[in-house]
Amino acid sequence: QVQLVESGGGLVQAGGSLRLTCAASGNIFRINTMGWYRQAPGKQRDLVAAITSGGSTNYADSVKGRFTISRDNAKNTVYLQMNSLKPEDTAVYYCNADIRHNRGSYYYTNNYWGQGTQVTVSS
Repeated sequence: QVQLVESGGGLVQAGGSLRLTCAASGNIFRINTMGWYRQAPGKQRDLVAAITSGGSTNYADSVKGRFTISRDNAKNTVYLQMNSLKPEDTAVYYCNADIRHNRGSYYYTNNYWGQGTQVTVSS
C-alpha cells in the first residue's frame, strides 16, 4: 500500500506565502508524475501544478509566476511553494501521484491521492 501525506496548509493573509509538502511512502518502485490539485467549495477539483520524474513542470494559468512545484526523488516528496497568495487561492489542496509498483517481475502503475490540506487566504 501507498500513503501520500500532505502538510503545510494553513491560514495566511493575501500576499503571503505557504509551502506545501507531500511525502509518499509504502511499496514504491518508482514515482512518475506528481502533482497538486485544489478544490474550492462547490467547485470541481482542478490541476494546480504537476512535475514529471525528469523535472518537467506544468502550471495552471492562474498560478504561473506565483507558485513553484519541485520534488526530491530520493525522498519521494513533492513540494508546492506558493507566493503572492490571493483569496481566490483558498481551497483544499490535494497531492496526486502516479506510482509504479513491482511484484516480482510484474510491474503496474496506480494513481493515488492524499487526504488534502486546507489553504485559506484572507483579504
